[in-house]
Formats: sequence, C-alpha cells, structure tokens
Amino acid sequence: MSATLELAKELIARRSVTPDDAGCQQLIAERLCPLGFNIEPLRFGPVDNLWARRGNDGPLFCFAGHTDVVPTGPESDWTHAPYATEVVDGMLYGRGAADMKGSIAAFVTATERFLARHPQHQGSIAYLLTSDEEGEAVDGTVKVIEVLEQRGEKITWCLVGEPSSVKVLGDGIKNGRRGSLTGYLTVHGVQGHVAYPHLADNPVHRFAPVMQELCNIEWDRGNDYFPPTSFQIANINAGTGANNVIPGALEVMFNFRFSTEQTADGLQKKVEALLDRHGLKYSLRWSLSGNPFLTETGELLPATVAAVREIAGVEPEVNTKGGTSDGRFIAPTGAQVLELGPLNATIHKVNECVSVADLDTLSAIYERLLEKLLASG
Repeated sequence: MSATLELAKELIARRSVTPDDAGCQQLIAERLCPLGFNIEPLRFGPVDNLWARRGNDGPLFCFAGHTDVVPTGPESDWTHAPYATEVVDGMLYGRGAADMKGSIAAFVTATERFLARHPQHQGSIAYLLTSDEEGEAVDGTVKVIEVLEQRGEKITWCLVGEPSSVKVLGDGIKNGRRGSLTGYLTVHGVQGHVAYPHLADNPVHRFAPVMQELCNIEWDRGNDYFPPTSFQIANINAGTGANNVIPGALEVMFNFRFSTEQTADGLQKKVEALLDRHGLKYSLRWSLSGNPFLTETGELLPATVAAVREIAGVEPEVNTKGGTSDGRFIAPTGAQVLELGPLNATIHKVNECVSVADLDTLSAIYERLLEKLLASG
C-alpha cells in the first residue's frame, strides 16, 4: 500500500461531516510536526482550522484544503460503505475520497518526499486546512486569512486541492472562480378572494413580467477566462395552499454566478432599478458568497501546467468553471491561487471514489511543483 493511499484511508475513516473535523487535522499535524512545521490550531466557533508553516522567509507556498465532508445520505444506498475505505478494482471508495481527503493525503506525501530531497529549500511551505468549506464557510479559511493579514503573513502561491479534473487526472486546472451573489426577494401584495381580484393585489402577477425580463437579460458576454454571467431562480413560493385565495406575498430566491465583467454592487443596483421601474412593493436582502477571482499571470500557473505535463503526460485546460471554493478568500490578499485535484465525477454522490493510481500521480505532481518553485540550487 502506498503512503498516499494509507493516509487517504485514515482520513476517510474519520466521519468529519461539516463542521466536524473528527481528528483529521490532528493526524495531519502529527505528520507535519517532525518535518519542522510550526503547528498552529485555530478554532473559531464550532470550526477547527490548521495553519502549519515550515520556514520564515518568502516566497511562501501554501497547500489549502478542507477536512470536512458533506453528509452521506442513507448509508444503505452505498454499495461500498462510506467510511470503510474499501479498495475495489483500483478505486478507493468513501465520503471525501475525491473531495478532498485524497488531495490532502497527496499534499502530505509530496511534502515528505520533497523535504527528504531538499531540506534546505528556498522560502517556506504552509498548510491551510479547515473543517468549514462544505458548510457555511464563515469560521474557516476566511477567518484564518484574517489572522494572517493582521500579522502581515502573506501567501505567495496557493494550491487548493479541489477536484478539478474531468476525464483524466490533470486535464483541468482552475485559475479562478466566478462570484456568487444570492438575492432573497419578497414582493408584497394584498391578500384577497380570487373571485374579487379588484379588492386584492396579486404579487405573483406583478412579478411575472419582471421575472421574464430578468431571465432574458444578457448581463455580459464573459471574457477570455469567464463564461457570461448567469441569473437563475432557485426557489419561488406564494399562496396559502387554498385555491380561492390570492396570496399576499411572493418569496423569490435567485442567484447570480458572475464574471469579472460585473461587480456585486453593480448587479444589485441593476436588479433594484428594474424592480423600481416596474413599481413593485418589495423587500430585498442580498448575500455575497464570494467575488470572482483570477490568477492570470505569475510563476504558479506555468509551473503547475508544466508539472502536470511532465508527470501525467496531459495538457491541462485552464478554466474557471464550476461553483465557488475557498480560493475566493485567499486570492484577495494578492496570492496566486490555483486548484488542482482528482476527478470530480463522483463528488457529493453515493459511492464517491478516487483512483488509487491517480492519488500517487497527484502526489508526484505536487512534489514536482514544489521542486519547480522552491528547490534550491
């Protein structure tokens, strides 16, 4: 059994459903401490975070990831028990195998081999791990970054181990993510009897033309790195359940996934102007999960592409597809941020799995990346 597989199995066996870390970070700390890392647990609310650093000088390379996983759903639906860490036909099964305990195991074994060969490496190596990525993401990476910023500790390069590959390991590297902005809208009307509509004001009817306009707007056309900004309604609700009552209010939840062509403030103003133009009586609350970020230039991107090409023999597509990641909290500090990890085909699904061979290859890619950026001489 390879060292990467062994560690991945130890991590998966821990039921670290968000925000519970279940001892994963302690296990990682025990591996890093003998390597000369300064171990700094940082707990905020119910969330465990780990900041571990080896070295005091720059540049600072950081492996970032999360030890929490999403719930399994009914375990009876799984062919391979989610925490039993079974290996069948070359695949390691378990919750978090791909998202992202396999990557964390590869981080560690890559670091161990690199330090054995380059004990006097340039700069510093760090780990930023949280148990609050799959949950609310309010007491995790964002809080650790606040601590680092307060003491002037700057990350130069950050590699997030999110599952970025699609068909074969290394075919996708994410050099940014779209922003995510959610609106919680209540359109106010006047409740009444459906037989007497002149005595009521139906908020569903009021909102219908607004919804059509929102859905038809071309917010932008994207750019070389981002697809066009998208608007989607996630939930809509009105009524008492009776067929003879005009509802008094309509609740709508909608989301923007937006490119660098937009700002959250600009989108909010456009939506509010549209609602006002249609004369709606409304209440609107906004929630910004993260702004878009992009690593377009710098040393990290070409080094990562080259490491993938050399180890995996794959030419990666550099893209910003998908949802959000904790990279959105790290990039605003000025760090170059990329995401590279295993295949994402089974993440959050029943029978989540990762190729055992891919784990070893991924560890070798991470090691080569460290060599390219920090090897001395």
